[in-house]
Amino acid sequence: MTRMRTVDAAVLILEKEGATQAFGLPGAAINPFYRAMKDHGGIKHVLARHVEAASHMAEGYTRTKAGNIGICVGTSGPAGTDMITGLYAAIADSIPILCITGQAPVTKLHKEDFQAVDIASIAAPVSKWAVTVLEPAQVPGTFQKAFQLMRSGRPGPVLIDLPIDVQLAEIEFDIDTYEPLPVARPTTTRAQAEKILTMLTAAEHPLIVAGGGIINADASELLVELAETLGVPVIPTLMGWGTIPDDHPLHAGMVGLQTSHRYGNATMLESDFVLGIGNRWANRHTGGIDTYTNGRTFVHIDVEPTQIGRVFAPDYSVVSDAREALKTLVEVAKEWKDDTRIPDFGVWAKSCQQRKGTMQRKTSFDVVPIKPQRVYQEMNKAFGPDTRYVSTIGLSQIQAAQLLHVFKPRHWINAGQAGPLGWTLPAALGVATADPESTVVALSGDYDFQFLLEELAVGAQFKIPYIHVVVNNAYLGLIRQSQRGFEMDYCVQLSFDNINAPELNGYGVDFVKVSEGLGCKAIRVFEPDGILPALETAKKMLVEFEVPVVVEVVLERVTNVSMGTEIDGVVEFEELAERGIDAPTAIALLD
Repeated sequence: MTRMRTVDAAVLILEKEGATQAFGLPGAAINPFYRAMKDHGGIKHVLARHVEAASHMAEGYTRTKAGNIGICVGTSGPAGTDMITGLYAAIADSIPILCITGQAPVTKLHKEDFQAVDIASIAAPVSKWAVTVLEPAQVPGTFQKAFQLMRSGRPGPVLIDLPIDVQLAEIEFDIDTYEPLPVARPTTTRAQAEKILTMLTAAEHPLIVAGGGIINADASELLVELAETLGVPVIPTLMGWGTIPDDHPLHAGMVGLQTSHRYGNATMLESDFVLGIGNRWANRHTGGIDTYTNGRTFVHIDVEPTQIGRVFAPDYSVVSDAREALKTLVEVAKEWKDDTRIPDFGVWAKSCQQRKGTMQRKTSFDVVPIKPQRVYQEMNKAFGPDTRYVSTIGLSQIQAAQLLHVFKPRHWINAGQAGPLGWTLPAALGVATADPESTVVALSGDYDFQFLLEELAVGAQFKIPYIHVVVNNAYLGLIRQSQRGFEMDYCVQLSFDNINAPELNGYGVDFVKVSEGLGCKAIRVFEPDGILPALETAKKMLVEFEVPVVVEVVLERVTNVSMGTEIDGVVEFEELAERGIDAPTAIALLD
């Protein structure tokens, strides 16, 4: 056995578990852990400017590649409380990140010591496990259990709080014989798969709803294989976007009140059977339950038992990891197809494609100020299928989901349920850290961009290049639109006359100067024909300067984006596409 500090054991376990990228801020109460990272050298570290941002960086890092677990490190007290939003965003979308905090000595925990707070109790509701380690000998087992919990069942985050005296203590530990604990994943039996396929094949207009659990389980290829074997169209959720390529013949569009396609909602309303895999029936996907479920049979597969029946009772359900479920479903479906037990759903699938080719929104607007639809049209031209998009919430994110195209899993990275403003920028840095070879494109409204704007300096310092498209209407656009129902426009305007930038004409913050002041490059666009050249220039700047490049597009002040309260009642505020030229980058052209 080898005698070592507990922090040495912790860092060695991180390496053995494959978690080798940390984001954080050192401080007095966590310095022993930082010394261990320095001594062993196996953990790379990015110095954030804010601990909340570090937690979002860790989340972006995890989301980018199967098997990744990002680490967020901070000192005692406010560092831990700053992580809470990151933990919430992670647990809401089933994303494993490991948060590590320093803490006052064990003997001072009950004495209101400087920066001593019961962070384990605070973090408990937004993590799978939050623990303050009180005995040095428990450190290895705590880290071992943390990784097992993060990976088992529904994935999620863990917080480990380390008092400084526990960090400095020495223990006996043998890393050479350390092994990760087995991960529990519920599976689908053959009988369950046969029951599901019996119900599906009895339908005339079946659909598969593909949720984010499929991406988390790294099972997108199995989802496509199942759809192709059955000939059944697929509706990806916002979190499942990318499970099947947008241009696949069986991609039927997205459904919902906001992040949806006209043809996706129309297809859902025509269906009679829905198999949901790894999804949670979020209210912005379903809208009113009566409208969504009327005339349809539902089967729900999810790894978490408490998700079954949480929103509405399915006709049949299975608790299973998405990958394990799809493996069994594909196996049985192939056998049934060979035995001609699978009906021909070709007419139904073709009707879904016909809707996809006719029910388009217009994007080709040439007016000044710029309409936001034109931004996404030009982004479709500028960025290819390998682009990783990152966004969080707001009109920009909603309209992006309506108009952009995604072709691969983990290429739409979105804080779906928590939707914290400010998430986009640090998450994009985490994504670009995890995959430095891909083009990473973040998308923010002007308010989201301002929340953690200082993190641009992190990208400049550590040479983490990505493109950040900021659509600027100097408004809290989504809240302004929702305030229409209250007949007000109150406390949502971000516009003001900037005495240092009169050329902005009242749009307020000079994002170009701020971005450049933080060590990055920035371009501003006022004319619609300038959007594509700016994006092309930004791509060249990434290579030349290896820093984040901000492309600010100044929009019309007031935009109402397509949305509603029922999937059969989405309001279209703009004219619709009537010819191919109206939506030239649509996934299926009108003519």
